[in-house]
Amino acid sequence: MSPTPVYIICSPRPLVGKTLLARLLSEFLLLKDGAVSSFDINLKEPSLLEYLPRLTETADVMDTYGKMQLMDRLIVHDGVAKVVDLGFHAFDEFFKMTHEIGFLKEAARRSVAPIILFVADTDRVSARAYPMLREQIPLNALITIDNEYVVRGELPKDMGLGRVLRITALPSFLKTYVDRLTFSFTDYLRNERDSSTELHQWIRKNYTSFRELEFSLLAQRS
Repeated sequence: MSPTPVYIICSPRPLVGKTLLARLLSEFLLLKDGAVSSFDINLKEPSLLEYLPRLTETADVMDTYGKMQLMDRLIVHDGVAKVVDLGFHAFDEFFKMTHEIGFLKEAARRSVAPIILFVADTDRVSARAYPMLREQIPLNALITIDNEYVVRGELPKDMGLGRVLRITALPSFLKTYVDRLTFSFTDYLRNERDSSTELHQWIRKNYTSFRELEFSLLAQRS
C-alpha cells in the first residue's frame, strides 16, 4: 500500500487562493480515489467547509486539544488522502507545532507522506516564511504554488529552487463563476459538453498537474 498523502496548503498571507486550491485538490482526489478527508483551519477567509461541507471538517491549532485532535487524524495511514486548508492566522503556530512534535519523522514511520503546498507571494512576510519552511521540510516535499492571479510576474528566485506548480489566472467573470458556493469543478467537467471552453481546459490542466505531482512524490516514498 502506497504512503497516505497529506497535502498542507499554506501561506502566511490572506487571500492568495489557498481555499480555491484546496477545493480543486479535494475534488480531484475525490474523483480519483472515491474518498478524501479535508480540514478547514480558517477564520474569516473563504471557508472550505462552506464549499465542500460533506468532505470537510473544521480544525483548530490554537489550543492543545485542537492540535492533538488534528494530528491524530493526519497521522493515520488509511489510504485516504488528506487536504488541510491552513489559514494564514495559524501558519506560524502550525509549523511550530509540527517541528516540536517531530511530525515529519512520525509521519514517515507510519507511512504517511506530508506534502507542503506553499502559495507564493512577493511580500516580506512570505519572503521570511519560505526559508523557515525550507529548514523544516525536505525539498522534495515542499511545493511552491505559483498562482498567476497573485504573483503577477516572475516568482521570487528563492521560491523557485524546488518543484513549482503553476496555476494560471482565470478571467474575472470565470473567477466569479467558480467562487459560487454551489459550483463543483468535477460536475462542470462532467456536464459541460464543450471541452474546448477555457474553464474546462483550466480544470483539466490543474487535475493533470495534481495527478503528476502525486505520482512523482509518492513514487519517491513508496
